[in-house]
Amino acid sequence: MPRTELIWDGKYDPQGNRVPVPRVELPFQTVETVNEPAADRRNLWSALDAEMPWRNRLIWGDKKYVLPSLLPEFAGKVDLIYIDPPFDTGADFSFTATIPGPPDDEDDAAAFTKLPSVIELKAYRDTWGKGLDSYLSWFYETAVLLHELLAETGSLYVHLDWHVGHYAKIVLDEVFGAERCHNEVIWKRTGARSNSTTFNHIHDVGLLYSKGDQFTFNVQFAPLDTVYTDKYYIYKEADGRRYATVIAMQPGIRNGPCGRPWRGFDPAEKGSHWKYTPTELDRLDGEGRIYWPKKNDGLPRMKAYLSEAKGVTLQSIWSDIPAVNSQAQERTDYPTQKPAALLERIIRSSSNEGDLVLDCVVGSGTTAVVAEKLGRRWVAADLGRFAVHTTRKRLLAVPGVKPFVVQNFGRYERQRWLTGRFAPGGPESDQAADLRHREYTDFMLGLYHAQPVRGYSYLHGKKGERFVHVGGVDGPVTTGDVKDLAIEFRKAVGGGKDAPGTNGIDVLGWDFAFEQHEVAAQSAAAANIHLRFKRIPRDVMDKRAVAAGDIQFFELAALGATATPKGLTVAVELTDFVIPPDDVPQEVQQAVRHWSQWIDFWAVDWSYAGDSFHNEWQAFRTRKGPKLPLSTTHTYPEPGEYKILVKVIDILGNDTTKTLTVKVGTPDAAPKEEAKRRPARPVRG
Repeated sequence: MPRTELIWDGKYDPQGNRVPVPRVELPFQTVETVNEPAADRRNLWSALDAEMPWRNRLIWGDKKYVLPSLLPEFAGKVDLIYIDPPFDTGADFSFTATIPGPPDDEDDAAAFTKLPSVIELKAYRDTWGKGLDSYLSWFYETAVLLHELLAETGSLYVHLDWHVGHYAKIVLDEVFGAERCHNEVIWKRTGARSNSTTFNHIHDVGLLYSKGDQFTFNVQFAPLDTVYTDKYYIYKEADGRRYATVIAMQPGIRNGPCGRPWRGFDPAEKGSHWKYTPTELDRLDGEGRIYWPKKNDGLPRMKAYLSEAKGVTLQSIWSDIPAVNSQAQERTDYPTQKPAALLERIIRSSSNEGDLVLDCVVGSGTTAVVAEKLGRRWVAADLGRFAVHTTRKRLLAVPGVKPFVVQNFGRYERQRWLTGRFAPGGPESDQAADLRHREYTDFMLGLYHAQPVRGYSYLHGKKGERFVHVGGVDGPVTTGDVKDLAIEFRKAVGGGKDAPGTNGIDVLGWDFAFEQHEVAAQSAAAANIHLRFKRIPRDVMDKRAVAAGDIQFFELAALGATATPKGLTVAVELTDFVIPPDDVPQEVQQAVRHWSQWIDFWAVDWSYAGDSFHNEWQAFRTRKGPKLPLSTTHTYPEPGEYKILVKVIDILGNDTTKTLTVKVGTPDAAPKEEAKRRPARPVRG
């Protein structure tokens, strides 16, 4: 049967076969739980997966991995999907970072635009790198996976504008079927303007698709305007209630009770029937809800009170919801932020309480926040670190927010990259593993502009006079690694041409154990070794970023904090925080007069047990409340020794952690943390 089809470069292979949708499934890692009660925290990690209670999910990751990885658990189970994909703007991952004023002058704030990271630019290039062809390929792959995730009664809303909306509809028609498209909603997002040589673009479109014939749809109402009410609600009761009158009949003759005469009026003479039975009409008349015209032959009508009016049934043009403007209280400075009222209308229309809502490009977090407020379950994902941080903050501002988890792919994404990049195919063996590890470390050393050295297990290269260690992909750099480094370093002193000329080691790692700064630094200092910890950026997994030489290794931020016990209560105070200045313009750096201005959010896990970070207390800045407390207290239920984990998130969305060990409720209770000190300022390597 002939059909209309949109063709793009890459849709078919050279043999004319349809290119399959990539399906890279990776396990999720839970890196943080938020507001989890202590009792549930124990049960959450001891229960089998099938027995674990539901937790809403905030995922940091690329949707090309997120969607396939959700399928095993959620295929055919998602009730509503909202997606606001890129519109070809070229700046979808940039955001405005605000530096608050210092404690003594909170009004003296500064701001700058944070450009996309290399990994975010990669995602944008994957979407638009080859123009419309790559966008359509990306959009088709996304639509196929979303279709599989939807329940049979589920709905999909795709938010677009005039750039690609017409192309996207053809793709969605192919995936869902043209008969499954129910609406093209027009959202008038701004008022009239006069600064264009053509008709100004003041609206976006929302395409509504369903997976099956039957789908959830709850009729919504728009408020009545005063012109309408002044025209029709012209009657008034003695108590002041305004009402309009509406006909009491409906077209069509009926033989049942609704078709019988009432009070001398036969609806059949009008070719109609009563809306209610004569018995019900008697009751309504007794309640004063029937209007009798003054003329004797006037047909009775029903009273419609303005106070009971739901409004006008909502149509497909929405002009009553403004965009988020510069003065809006909900504004997050995220460029693609959509108003909460828009998402509330969509979620109310196409889901019910307890239903599951998904947004895989959540941006500023509006979908998750509104779903939370309306009692829906939700899964929200985004590639941008700042997007995940913004969403977390907005969720925590929701009164009574239910516990949720923050997840990513962590080592699983790195492991896939490692095997694909350095050992594609072939049987695994000890020799192959050793070769892969050498290729991997040499690759990292090249990006770091260091030279490989041989004959050591932990010292992999040299940059100038400093040794370099490259951490593996499978886990964080630990204190044990640092101790092994120190032992090997001491053995290397005076040991030939590669022997160290100074006492410095640069440690490159994907992740670092939570206690790394304190314990590792102390261990290294005891061995007279100067360590610098530098994070391996995710950008190294992008061939184009590597080829362009865009890779930068930034030193970890340094956090100072103390824990002071008194009885069963402990007081935690932040004492210092320094971040690498590379991502911040020089003029903005000069505006920072107090270290706390770098901090946007901090949280505490009062009983860290070596698993995920459990966010049990938090403080963060908002537009209404920019002041950030730098100390907090907690009372433990019983005496003992506890490990406290403090997490700080800076104004760019990057997190830094610090562990504190404290004894409470015992005579020798004292914090195991050195006195306040200012850490050395990190520098770029």
